[in-house]
Amino acid sequence: MADLNPQEKRIADDDVEHGVLSKEQARPPSSQQGEPLDSTPESLAAEASLIKRQDMRIVPLSASIYFLCYLDRSNIGNAKILNASTGHSMLIETGMTNKQFTIALMIFLVAYGLFEVPSNILLKKLRPSRWIAFLMFSWGAITIGLGGANSYAAVTGVRFLLGVFEAGLFPGLVYYLTFWYKNEERSLRVSFILASATLAGAFGGAIAYGIGNGMDQVSGLSAWRWLFIIEGIPSCLSAVLVWFFLPDYPETVGWLSAEEKELARKRLEVEGSKGGDKAMSWEDAKVTLLDWRLYGHYLIYFGISTPFSSLSLFTPSITAGLGYADLRAQLMTVPPYAVAYVISILTSYSADRFNSRALHSAALSAIGAAGFLASAVLPADAYLSRYGCLIVAASGTFACIPPLLGWLSANIFSTAATGLAIALNIGLGGAPGQIAGVWIYKADEAKKGYPTGHWVNAALLFGVAAGCTALRLYYGWRNRRTLKGNGGVVPEGVRLYAY
Repeated sequence: MADLNPQEKRIADDDVEHGVLSKEQARPPSSQQGEPLDSTPESLAAEASLIKRQDMRIVPLSASIYFLCYLDRSNIGNAKILNASTGHSMLIETGMTNKQFTIALMIFLVAYGLFEVPSNILLKKLRPSRWIAFLMFSWGAITIGLGGANSYAAVTGVRFLLGVFEAGLFPGLVYYLTFWYKNEERSLRVSFILASATLAGAFGGAIAYGIGNGMDQVSGLSAWRWLFIIEGIPSCLSAVLVWFFLPDYPETVGWLSAEEKELARKRLEVEGSKGGDKAMSWEDAKVTLLDWRLYGHYLIYFGISTPFSSLSLFTPSITAGLGYADLRAQLMTVPPYAVAYVISILTSYSADRFNSRALHSAALSAIGAAGFLASAVLPADAYLSRYGCLIVAASGTFACIPPLLGWLSANIFSTAATGLAIALNIGLGGAPGQIAGVWIYKADEAKKGYPTGHWVNAALLFGVAAGCTALRLYYGWRNRRTLKGNGGVVPEGVRLYAY
């Protein structure tokens, strides 16, 4: 930083301490920024063409991977009640109580939280295509194995293993996008990936309905066992495609020309992760762990994770409590997920388009909270109204997450810190929140309309809205302080916080 004047150096040093910059990025601009991108029509067209080529190779494949992951994770909620009226549900055949079933769900999330950080470190060390393909084959095989479980102990043990191998996927995909896309391009791509979870929820209910109708006791196996087997096989087969076709980094792929690789490098020189950067060191980890503002992001993500988890696992049970029985309850899980998919895509596009992720997340979480609040206060037998509220709640909950993750990744400024912070966000914030989510929809409250679950989710989502607003105001204050200390000009080599 010898080339900065004393005022610039003081501001840059302060921002290194508080997380505006990594140490590498607090260098003079000549060593950090390289040549600026041109804004000529030809350059803009070349950049648009590059982004389109990246999108075609990355987004559909990444969304498909997460679709299969979420399908294999959440199908246990369908299996719980599938063909219960004939005595062939998972709960009945394994002899589990409702409490034991909840513990089996929780064990998955314990493993999920423990293995997210190691997985993101391995993704960088081993290449994304190799690591994600390995995870995918593993969780597919484990899902198939769950179809053979005959006891509470077996279900719990297999769910723990499933958590181990699924843990790295979502934080890994979010981290992976930072190697390819700029800050203002990520929320929409994260949305397409996360929205595939809503599609998986919709398809999962339809698949469960079909299997429950046509495959119960085929070859002596109950429909819930076939559900795990049939939904696990595509993950195993698709892992081979991921191994060969998922691109790792812009600088290593063969389908980009030398000019396109150089353009990709320039685009992400300041605000993206780099495939050639060194793996995380202890010094990188220490700086990230002691960056206290990031814990605000983690706390907000805790608040959204409980509603996300509870909807993922208990939507079939919630719809069953709305007057829909057995297979009909499976089918009625489709509309909430379908609507949430559309809302997620539209609002994430808007968040990126207007560069306003914090306020979008705050508004969406407040809408989701209103849906849960209305569900809690309506009479238990107001089935149609409460079903509409479920759609509103699901839409606000699912759509809130992509802007939150895009906001976090936009405010981390080194490759190593990005991988660690994203994993910590989902591990420290997400996993505990999801664990809480498995307990709040109590089986003995089904006839009352699950008021505890709705009240808890409403309160947490209002907290998310307040947290997003507060953190947005804090970042604004930090930016104004930086600008005020430099005469209203952004110091060379210093990045302002994104909103």
